[in-house]
Amino acid sequence: MVKTIFVDGYNVVNSWPDLKQKKDVSFEGARQALIDKLHNYAVFKACKIILVFDAHKVIGSLEKEEVVNKNISVIFTRDGETADSYIEKRVNSLGRKHEIVVVTSDSLEQQTVFQRGAVRMSSLEFYSEVNEVEKSIKIKTDKNKSAHRNSISDNIDERIVRMLEEIRRSK
Repeated sequence: MVKTIFVDGYNVVNSWPDLKQKKDVSFEGARQALIDKLHNYAVFKACKIILVFDAHKVIGSLEKEEVVNKNISVIFTRDGETADSYIEKRVNSLGRKHEIVVVTSDSLEQQTVFQRGAVRMSSLEFYSEVNEVEKSIKIKTDKNKSAHRNSISDNIDERIVRMLEEIRRSK
């Protein structure tokens, strides 16, 4: 069973230190940085992420879904709908037959989704988990790079390597 993680987008943007700084310059930049981080996390953890942003104060806004890839979808709610209410509705419709995690620091939202069978996680707990995954990814890629390094000794005849070693030791 694939785990589905619902993320309250603006709640996370306002909770994660690096995104909070970015949003002061550009909300779009902060949203994109979050999408990039979540994409890496989702691929590494083999889960599906539904990132939800409020549009309840955008008059006339219609619900919009952008499928980034098979692991992540971005939802902009319709006019008058909060991210919380969208997430509650979706969690309720999925029921207890799916493994669901909801990331938000809104305590009322946490209680509501917990009652509906989802696991709740605060934005800061998720921040720590995402950072740990980023470290794991970096370690894995560094190992792959060093395993595939093309050193000069891999390409020189063994006889020449011995001769060069003798020259090095004689000095």
